[in-house]
Amino acid sequence: MTTEPVETIPIKLDAHGVARIGDSRLTLDVLAIEWNGGATPEQIVEQFPSLALADVYAVIAWMLRHPDELSAYLADGSAAVEEVVRKVEAAGKQAGLRARLRARRSEAPQ
Repeated sequence: MTTEPVETIPIKLDAHGVARIGDSRLTLDVLAIEWNGGATPEQIVEQFPSLALADVYAVIAWMLRHPDELSAYLADGSAAVEEVVRKVEAAGKQAGLRARLRARRSEAPQ
């Protein structure tokens, strides 16, 4: 009986729970968007040179083997973004921002 080598998938969660690829800062979300948009692994590495080509292939293989986990991760991230947007809008700090900036510009010494 032979055993197959075990290879670790180069996806690491940072302190905020964001999945990053290999030793880069690129997120799983961005890699998934690029791949689903038709970019090849080589094009992705060309666009993000901090990535290792082998890591990109490994993560794409993982995404293909675990579509439900990927979808759940992406949905959680999307929900988190929507929650932040709701909080910012509820705080009302963006209301009238453009007018306040224009007023400051007109008051500034020329």
